[in-house]
Amino acid sequence: MIFELDDAPKNRALMRVIGVGGAGGNAVNRMIDEDLEGVEFISANTDAQALSRSKAPHVIQLGKRLTQGLGAGARPGIGRQAIAEDAEEVREVLEGADLVFITAGMGGGTGTGAAPVIGEMARELGALAIAVVTRPFAFEGKKRLRQAEQGLAELKRTVDTMIVVPNDHLLSVVGKGTSFKDALKRADEVLLQATQGISDLIRVSGEVNVDFADVRTIMASCGAALMGTGVGRGENRAISAARDAVTSPLLDNISIRGAQGVLINITGGSDLTIDEVTGISTMIQEEVGEDAEIIFGTVQDATMEGEVRVTLIATGFKEGGERRQENQVLRPRFGAAPVNRATEHRRAAAGGGVEPPAVFRREAVGGSPQAHIGGMYRDAPETTSLHSLGSRSTMARRPVADGGLGGTSGTLIRRELELPTFIRRNYA
Repeated sequence: MIFELDDAPKNRALMRVIGVGGAGGNAVNRMIDEDLEGVEFISANTDAQALSRSKAPHVIQLGKRLTQGLGAGARPGIGRQAIAEDAEEVREVLEGADLVFITAGMGGGTGTGAAPVIGEMARELGALAIAVVTRPFAFEGKKRLRQAEQGLAELKRTVDTMIVVPNDHLLSVVGKGTSFKDALKRADEVLLQATQGISDLIRVSGEVNVDFADVRTIMASCGAALMGTGVGRGENRAISAARDAVTSPLLDNISIRGAQGVLINITGGSDLTIDEVTGISTMIQEEVGEDAEIIFGTVQDATMEGEVRVTLIATGFKEGGERRQENQVLRPRFGAAPVNRATEHRRAAAGGGVEPPAVFRREAVGGSPQAHIGGMYRDAPETTSLHSLGSRSTMARRPVADGGLGGTSGTLIRRELELPTFIRRNYA
């Protein structure tokens, strides 16, 4: 199959990131500093001073008359009123987007109050709305945590998918002695990884491509989601990265087993091999269960030579999720591709006269690693470099039961971070 439209910008999915409030604005600045490509940036805040430091090309001061540019004072009600005052301006910058990332810190005023409204706007405009937000540190107080919980419950109702980063779990990653400023930067980095993990799969024409329809299949109307990330180096780098991703502290000790869909981003240098990709996908599928639909793509990054990074987004959980059992051992099996049941769904869809989504059409042959070469699948050599393969190769993915784009709603609630003004202004 030839994809002639990959290089035509008008046919690419239009992605926008809107940072809401102080923490959201900081996250957007970090994404810009890290040269996140393929997305347009917007920063919206009630705090005029914070907006003056924004690097986003589009800035919106919310509630100009209501707050006089002085912020929402950690009151979500003020944030809701402020977005209502300038709703039309926000709607204009979101219009035309296929995918809108909403990044914010839950628990404060502007992010907690305005983010759910922006999510609702984005969906009304036909965009896939994905919230990537943080939960407050425990030391920020119980009131802020309660406000975060309330804001998350509202946000979950208005967006397609909500990824929540629990800031307290970052402490186990950064280690003792880390400065407060560096800890906050780590929170921004995780928000960047979540956003980039999704956007790169759509934007980058890797050896294994994922299109926007694939992402929508996994993330439309799925409720709360979990994110895990891991980086591996050395001889067993791939399996190490996969293991770290499925046991990541960011998963809040929740197992990904039972998720209805999993999106996997595998990033590496030109030395990334098909065996490594197979091993990563196999381990994650064994962890999540055979009923999950798994969509993955690879991204080549010249700065990742000798390393492999795995980012996974798990969606569509049942009530509460399943706690990870202590001392659980993950046993990888290289060389065996995941079970593929997409063929039956594809035939059923084709029989009905409707062409199935791309994710169902791109099927793999079970057994040994396969490469899509010259219109057919052939066995790939054991140490074949992924970079040497054709433009599209696919591991097995299982469709959802109804063959549609939806998912099941989950109620895993996390929380978020928007720092008090006096702290936020000291954090560049």
